[in-house]
Amino acid sequence: MTPISVNVQSSIRIEGQKIIYFDPIEVPATADADYIFITHSHWDHFSLVSILELRKPNTVFVIPKDLVEELLSIGISEEYIVSVRPNQTYSFKNIEFRTIPAYNLKKAYHKRSQDWVGYIVNYEKVIYYIAGDTDLTKEALEVKCDVAFLPVGGTYTMNYLDAAKLANTIKPKLVIPIHYGYAVGTIDDAKSFQKRLDKGIECLLLLEGGKNDNN
Repeated sequence: MTPISVNVQSSIRIEGQKIIYFDPIEVPATADADYIFITHSHWDHFSLVSILELRKPNTVFVIPKDLVEELLSIGISEEYIVSVRPNQTYSFKNIEFRTIPAYNLKKAYHKRSQDWVGYIVNYEKVIYYIAGDTDLTKEALEVKCDVAFLPVGGTYTMNYLDAAKLANTIKPKLVIPIHYGYAVGTIDDAKSFQKRLDKGIECLLLLEGGKNDNN
């Protein structure tokens, strides 16, 4: 499997022949991104500063439609912007991906009508699910993947109990809890999530002081 790292919150980096970022914030200014995927426009997921620090001349941006104008306003050419909406399939030369609706069921932080997304990305023979800011939805429960990045912090997303229920239903080979220890949620949420996983599901805690903690 290609190297995976999580910086803060839901800021994910997957390194293979191409380097892919999801919701990068507060990342080292390496200017190495081949693809930058954004799930939605909230400050802890969408950072123009990080985008400018990571972009190369040919970086491709995959974003919900409500962010297109912001990228254009900082000089990113329209030819490198892919505007997405939920329940669609897209294909690049190196990557195939599908968008999954990401929304709250009873809270107003992430309305379904806003068309924000999670991603299922097929890259180098591994299927990754980046859930985005979502509750335990019917669409999430239908996902099939090898690696899942699930929010566990609660308040704005599902909590660790619902995240564990989701993981135990979709049964990825590896699950990485995200969206804690920054805006809301703690390492205890991540550890409580880890303890509730069925046997056979590997878990990595990548947000605890940079250490990896396997179950």
